[in-house]
Amino acid sequence: MMLLLSTKARSEMKSAAAAFTGITYKSRIIDGHSIFYREAGNPGAPAIILLHGFPSSSRMWERLMPSLAQRYHVIAPDYIGFGWSDAPAPVKFDYTFDNLAKIVGGLTEELNLGRYVLVLQDYGGPVGFRLALAHPERVRALIVQNAASYDEALGPLWDARKAYWADPAAHVEKLKANFLSLDATRFRHIGKSPHPERYDPDTWADEFAFLSRPGQADIQVALFYDYRTNVAAYPAWQAWLREYKPPLLVTWGRYDPSFELAGAGAFKRDVPEAEINILEAGHFPMDEAPAEVTRLTGAFLDKLKTD
Repeated sequence: MMLLLSTKARSEMKSAAAAFTGITYKSRIIDGHSIFYREAGNPGAPAIILLHGFPSSSRMWERLMPSLAQRYHVIAPDYIGFGWSDAPAPVKFDYTFDNLAKIVGGLTEELNLGRYVLVLQDYGGPVGFRLALAHPERVRALIVQNAASYDEALGPLWDARKAYWADPAAHVEKLKANFLSLDATRFRHIGKSPHPERYDPDTWADEFAFLSRPGQADIQVALFYDYRTNVAAYPAWQAWLREYKPPLLVTWGRYDPSFELAGAGAFKRDVPEAEINILEAGHFPMDEAPAEVTRLTGAFLDKLKTD
């Protein structure tokens, strides 16, 4: 027999979980929109900003945040249109990566975050590099998890996506099947992993439920049309890396169906001292290798100069 928890019981369970992990769940109004974020750690400690991928949310960082929060002030926002943040229709909000980055930047101002480490996964790359180019003096270090910044990362899966950019009307339905379906959502996680049993199916079931909300298809298709500007910006991002040579950690899942493995090693061209780690994981390294990601991230952060 199925037992249904009361609203009060669910609230108490969530409060207990938050107390255990040290994570709090908050929102701020940025440019007239409610932006949700998860926060942990001492606000007086050095800041780390965790930027999620598609079609995830700040929830993807739940297993990493408690470890980081022991020594850092950790902020993980949901982009506008994602997770628990506002999701206005595209006729009311222009879904571009410039605008996503502008709102995340507004949140950093609202929270008085000065210098910070940026952790970039997938869509977190385009958002984070925009923050870095706008304010290079604020970036203490970069940590990259399967976030493309080089053409080498874009494999055959991107052919249909590039066709959409060239002729949106003719390819939009194929893009939706390639990008927004349940099968695609599952494949994005498991990819080519030889250990699919290590993946929690709730992960992609929850993401597909998010993608199935009213208006989400229009939001994601509109935003992905703007993804072409990220590929065009790769040379600028690479030039920024060459100029500033930030401390850089790359933790890249080898079984990623979205981004090729060559996209990880390419960072060495512009930051020769970058630490490159290839993990037994897929597009989301936190899925299959959370302990290894946590260990590598902690060791990397321990070596940073305090400022």
